[in-house]
Amino acid sequence: MTDWLGPAEWQAVRLSLKVSATAVAASLPLGLLCALALAKGRFPGRQLLNGLVHLPLILPPVVTGYLLLVAFSRQGPLGALLEPLGISFAFRWTGAALAAAIMAFPLMVRPMRLAFEAVPPALEQAAATLGASRLRVFVTVTLPLALPGVVAGAILAFAKAMGEFGATITFVSNIPGETRTVPTAIYAFLQMPGGEEAALRLVAVSVALAMGALLVSEWLSRRIARRVAA
Repeated sequence: MTDWLGPAEWQAVRLSLKVSATAVAASLPLGLLCALALAKGRFPGRQLLNGLVHLPLILPPVVTGYLLLVAFSRQGPLGALLEPLGISFAFRWTGAALAAAIMAFPLMVRPMRLAFEAVPPALEQAAATLGASRLRVFVTVTLPLALPGVVAGAILAFAKAMGEFGATITFVSNIPGETRTVPTAIYAFLQMPGGEEAALRLVAVSVALAMGALLVSEWLSRRIARRVAA
């Protein structure tokens, strides 16, 4: 692939992989908590939490990116607090990861929630009656049975993060080597005379990575489901 892609294209692919992996790794713990709360919890504000989780699916990506820019710029309420700690998101690759994580979060939570809802409550109750704590029940019963959904959610989120464009370019712009991911690189090449071939190569890479992620997600989910059933 390094011979087929030019240096600028390969740089965009590597950055996209880095951004997507960071986005999934950082949002996975919160995704598990939200999915578990929505699937098993009964508390005031549950519908509000559900709405907030799915809000990035409904809002235009540019709106999400603008809100992130307002909140995490150096003059923003959150950016001003993080700046003295040396943490910066605006116009950096970490900001691209943050935008990708937020946009992919609903696709991560949804399969996890459905998987947690499918776990028979009787099994969890049986483990609890044997003296297992809630944490032990979750680790030994709930999570293993829901693992196919967890894996599927993580991989779908990774694929979505690879293709994130609107929120990313609004929040962190399109800086080569810093925030220029595959989608923003395609956009940039299409603005250049003679850049159509480079854009087409990156389109092919995007399609291949997306299809690969979906196939791997399906294969892993089935394999884990068979192991759980056994």
